[in-house]
Amino acid sequence: MSKPTILTVDDDPMVSAAISRDLRSRYGAAYRIVRATSGAQALTVLTRLALRNQPVALIASDQRMPEMTGIELLERSRTHAPGAKYLLLTAYADTDVAIKAINDIGLDYYLLKPWDPPEERLYPIIDDLLGDWRQANPDHTSDVRVVGHRWSDRGYDIKTFLARNHVPYRWYDVERDVEAQRLRDLAQATAADLPLVLLPEGDTLRSPSTLDLAGALGLRTRADQPLYDLCIVGGGPAGLAAAVYAASEGLSTVIVEREAPGGQAGQSAAIENYLGFPKGLSGSDLTQRAVAQVARFGAETVLARAVVGFETRGPVHAVLFDGSGEIEARALIVATGVSYRRLGAAGLDELTGRGVYYGATASEASQCQGDDVYVVGAANSAGQAALSLARFAKRVVLVAKAATLQETMSRYLVERITSAPNIEVRYRSEVVACSGDGHLEALTLADRDSGVNEEVSSSWLFVFIGASPRTEWLGPDVVRDDKGFVVTGQDLLAPAHAQSWPLPRAPFALETSVPGVFAAGDVRLDSMKRVASAVGEGAMSVYLVHRYLATI
Repeated sequence: MSKPTILTVDDDPMVSAAISRDLRSRYGAAYRIVRATSGAQALTVLTRLALRNQPVALIASDQRMPEMTGIELLERSRTHAPGAKYLLLTAYADTDVAIKAINDIGLDYYLLKPWDPPEERLYPIIDDLLGDWRQANPDHTSDVRVVGHRWSDRGYDIKTFLARNHVPYRWYDVERDVEAQRLRDLAQATAADLPLVLLPEGDTLRSPSTLDLAGALGLRTRADQPLYDLCIVGGGPAGLAAAVYAASEGLSTVIVEREAPGGQAGQSAAIENYLGFPKGLSGSDLTQRAVAQVARFGAETVLARAVVGFETRGPVHAVLFDGSGEIEARALIVATGVSYRRLGAAGLDELTGRGVYYGATASEASQCQGDDVYVVGAANSAGQAALSLARFAKRVVLVAKAATLQETMSRYLVERITSAPNIEVRYRSEVVACSGDGHLEALTLADRDSGVNEEVSSSWLFVFIGASPRTEWLGPDVVRDDKGFVVTGQDLLAPAHAQSWPLPRAPFALETSVPGVFAAGDVRLDSMKRVASAVGEGAMSVYLVHRYLATI
């Protein structure tokens, strides 16, 4: 991958020289810094770079320029450098125009002039934008390669694990790609060996478990210490927030996550109502930022380990892993979130991972190019998935049991869905059967009002029909409601649970019926089921952990 370009555009020679000087001093080693003094000159530069297939990472343009404003330039630049990050340099008087440009042209950020000192006002913004660009445009020379069948459920699990753990990979389909067939033959692989995972260094992995794959990739699968101040089970927004606050406040902290950080939120195509991100951000982006914070403050993350139980051993709690292994900690936060409920359609279980999926990642969306796709659900997660899939699919059909989306989906999503030309909503309908030879080929849709069934052809079904908590491993000592959500705080003192709390003091707000064990986020009874509230509960739980630790 050639050295990426940062293009600065300003008609004022002194300002142009200043911004280029500041960028070159900080980023000159990794990026080419190119100056332009007009919009026309900038488009000429961008045309030359595009024809040479040279990547453009960032365009930083002044707003007030003769002949062509900065916003006009950035809008026209979409055809030359569609993946570049856009930064508008503007005066205070133009902030309304800049804010409007966030929606109109996808402006990434606007910066008021002057930006002195750059160490405080310029570089943190550029670092963030370039970090996002690097994540979206990795150097593929060291990518993991995965060879398998398009409709393999094991292949789906591996691709999902890699994508959600931000491990770049290339997919080779043995039924479509000559290179895939060559790699399979070189490895002398049988059908049982697929999918193959080929690493830049190390042995070829044959249909590996996620635990084996994580170990081969160098991801942490074991804890470094025998005892921690705090163990957090679950790496969604609540767990990650708890880890950031705990580790930053000096508690030795470890997160245990059985799949990948981010939870259900990490699979969201767009989170547009999270405070501080007016343009919105993907769940993957939010997760990556949070994981970086966790690592920065020194918390450990143990991946690909399923927790099957816990034991209270005097002043400590032991988290027990599937197979073997455990972690002991003085306090425990349960942040395991929820998982999508299973769809009760005939024939569906046999086709899960073979055209039927719970949740949707970017890898599945890109494979739907030109196909008809069906999405089941009527909440925000289903709406976000439908919009994401519609970027690739020929047609997306949203199947909803209700007669309207307004009561279960945010208004901004409903407006986008109803205005999208290739999204159709089938109200008062449900999927009652699935069929196919080796992978999904057809669905049976039932009209809830008329009772009439209709069979439709499709190889893709994505299910978002509500969620249930993952709490079986907590055992009988942790009080839960009849759906499995964890009861905490003052709710434990209600008559129905009066005998469950063992101490003279009242339980802390997020404390479970086992002292020192807390619950945060979606897994907790009566939580809001929103990313922001999960982050808030994760932070609050650490405050309560401090209070608990002071009592033992």
